[in-house]
Amino acid sequence: MFIGEYQHNLDEKGRLAIPAKFRSTLGKGAVVTKGLDNCLFLYTAPEWQKLAGKLATLPISKANTRAFGRLMLAGAMDVQIDRQGRIILPEYLRKYAGLKKKSIIAGLYNRLEIWDEDKWNKYKKGTEKQSNDIAEALAGLDV
Repeated sequence: MFIGEYQHNLDEKGRLAIPAKFRSTLGKGAVVTKGLDNCLFLYTAPEWQKLAGKLATLPISKANTRAFGRLMLAGAMDVQIDRQGRIILPEYLRKYAGLKKKSIIAGLYNRLEIWDEDKWNKYKKGTEKQSNDIAEALAGLDV
């Protein structure tokens, strides 16, 4: 399970250190893709296979399912963790997420999200202000 928030620097070659506690879980292979809210999603290979399988079953006759499948699948890239615990993020994904030097890696149970630090802080601040309204809207989901 991925949880927590970690600040790491992206180097000039697009390498990003993965928090040490997650490296063994991701060491067997991982996939990074375009996420929602202009961040990146990083999945273990088994979690990615589950998600990709679900996306493959969505009806291609619906524009929204085609668009979401394209976002997630066409934007995906296999990544490997190097000996220093880093992954290389392709330029097109760094541009999509607006990643600069300072990045945040946020653990969200079955995935990690990779954010530009400024965007993360802005998003988090806005979400925290709305936390009561969000909780109220989720009340029917037994959360």
